[in-house]
Amino acid sequence: MAAPFPDERTAVVTGAGSRRGIGRATADRLARKGWSVAILDRDADGAAAVAAEVADRWEVAAIGLGTDVSDEAAVDVAVGEVEARLPPIVGLANVAGVSSPVPFLDLTAAEWDRVFDINMRGTFLVTRRVLPGMVERELGRIVSVSSISAQRGGGTYSKVPYSASKAALIGFSRALAREVGPAGVTVNCVAPGPVDTDIMGGRLTDERKAEMTVGMPVGRVGTAEEVAALMVFLLGPDAGYITAATYDINGGLQVS
Repeated sequence: MAAPFPDERTAVVTGAGSRRGIGRATADRLARKGWSVAILDRDADGAAAVAAEVADRWEVAAIGLGTDVSDEAAVDVAVGEVEARLPPIVGLANVAGVSSPVPFLDLTAAEWDRVFDINMRGTFLVTRRVLPGMVERELGRIVSVSSISAQRGGGTYSKVPYSASKAALIGFSRALAREVGPAGVTVNCVAPGPVDTDIMGGRLTDERKAEMTVGMPVGRVGTAEEVAALMVFLLGPDAGYITAATYDINGGLQVS
């Protein structure tokens, strides 16, 4: 029998400092559902601003902390502060990510490491830090943002290191789900197709949108709010029987 979902609970959302990102939309939807929210982002001012915004709009507790998720010590300090100031951490949304449109033959080791440090190492460090509390309470929800690029080998904006790091997230989530499922913790991924956020290299022009939606059944790019809605469901009380899954949210561009 799964542990009951508490009324007082916190979700940690990484990479939610961007005004137009999936992380911010997820934080807002979580707060609307009554979650306390902790935002970890390299942009300390952005994290604080989004936390203040959702706290005021939805009358929940929220904090924003400037955190480099690839820095183990910084993650430890940030999560420690969340644990001290907010209700128990039940949810984790690993959204922090960086893109890389560099062609492979122009790729440096430093660029490869930059992408993997945020997209994969950061997910590992934050997940590893919050998991002990989830396991102790026998309840947790972890959702990480992969990408259609992991499934198709790129083809949207970013190239090899981005696709490889996002594919690594799927394997990471599936393996972790096996280990922590008996402790009441679920681990899943979402794999968005083209979404109009700044990770696509800035705002999408109508011309770029048209190029990205060739062959797509729904005929348009997605929104951060649509991806956030799926993530919040997977973080919620009704998703306890879903784990080790990768949810496509791509308008039909990739049929798995």
